Amino acid sequence: MNLPIVNFQARRQLLQAKLPEGFVAIVRAGELCTRNSDCDFEFRPNSHFFYLTGYAEPGAYVLINKTQSILFNLPKDPEKEQWDGFRHGVQGAVENFAFDKAFPLEDMDEQITKLLDGCQSVWFDFSDDVLQQQIVNWQQSLAKKIRQGAQAPAQFNQLASLLGEMRLVKDAEEIDLMEKAAQISVKAHQLAMQAVKPGMKEYELEAELNYCFMKSGSRTPAYNNIVASGSSACTLHYIENNAEIHDGDLVLIDAGCELGFYASDITRTFPANGKFSEPQAALYNLVLKAQKEAIDAVVVGAKYTDFHDVAVRVLSQGLIELGLLQGELESVIEDKTYRDFYMHNTGHWIGMDVHDVGAYKIEAESRPLVPGMVVTVEPGLYVSKDNMQVDEKWRGIGIRIEDDVLVSESGPVILTHGLARDIEEIEALMQKH
Repeated sequence: MNLPIVNFQARRQLLQAKLPEGFVAIVRAGELCTRNSDCDFEFRPNSHFFYLTGYAEPGAYVLINKTQSILFNLPKDPEKEQWDGFRHGVQGAVENFAFDKAFPLEDMDEQITKLLDGCQSVWFDFSDDVLQQQIVNWQQSLAKKIRQGAQAPAQFNQLASLLGEMRLVKDAEEIDLMEKAAQISVKAHQLAMQAVKPGMKEYELEAELNYCFMKSGSRTPAYNNIVASGSSACTLHYIENNAEIHDGDLVLIDAGCELGFYASDITRTFPANGKFSEPQAALYNLVLKAQKEAIDAVVVGAKYTDFHDVAVRVLSQGLIELGLLQGELESVIEDKTYRDFYMHNTGHWIGMDVHDVGAYKIEAESRPLVPGMVVTVEPGLYVSKDNMQVDEKWRGIGIRIEDDVLVSESGPVILTHGLARDIEEIEALMQKH
């Protein structure tokens, strides 16, 4: 499921309007990556490239100047397609993806060198080392022809920041696609809550997620699934997913599918045996309170950091009341002693990348939220099993609750709606399997 090709064409036209006269912008799709021996990982194009093109074959490049967009791609080759699959080829790129021109990759050096002759600035992603070296080579090739009248570009500009700002605010069709991805992920989390049993392996639960993703139309997770039971939930990016789930454990699942190259991102924490213990419930309800109040702060005009600040205040106050922290609220926040239990931010942009692009600050100040931005809201608490400063009953408990939230004029809109969050809802859902 992808957006209409006219959407990608419109993005290229918008980029043309934003860039100055005499520019050339170049973006690379990326190459296949070897998994082992002669086997490759499944290819996923660079998000900036796909955002501008809608084209998902490896090895391709797009060049955009003030008057045209040109794709360089693998040509049709029946023999290679017999082994590796269909290619659109040069003609198909023009006919099916609305490029003005297309050339086979073997002609790229010659054609791009011609197109760079006389241009004033080249815009590209500075983090792409491969493309950077190619641009240096093209520039040097032109520099050698100065006596023949060639003019090599002298300015190089960061394209990624501009594309990041374009991608940051989603249009209605992007939001619809993200909500579809979110709802597939909601269904997967529901099935996992109902499938869990003490004694099963974490990867068995992960299998339920992936099955639901694919059965519902998503080819792949948006990121490595986290299925963490017991104290492993205190490891923020735990992806081993190979431990046995024990009776009395909490299970933290952080997983979301990708649909049409747009991500979803959900975290839920629930008891393996279907019933929260008293200490688990106390910490869980604190995290849930922080999340609900943080979501309420995701409003037009608020600063990006506002909802994080809300979550920190709620969590810190709760930790003091439960006896895990000592001191006055303001000093706990100012001294950041809460970070012993809550060490990450409360959210991030989400879009084509799960940790999506776009600046978090404007002129060194936290940027205001505007309609069309989508953020995750994901407070958590993590009490290390080795923390001897707290009562034993708290040790080894890790909890995070995460949803995807759209900034809108009418207030925050939870795209991951419909998934149980309250303890009573979770325990009731787990009884229905």
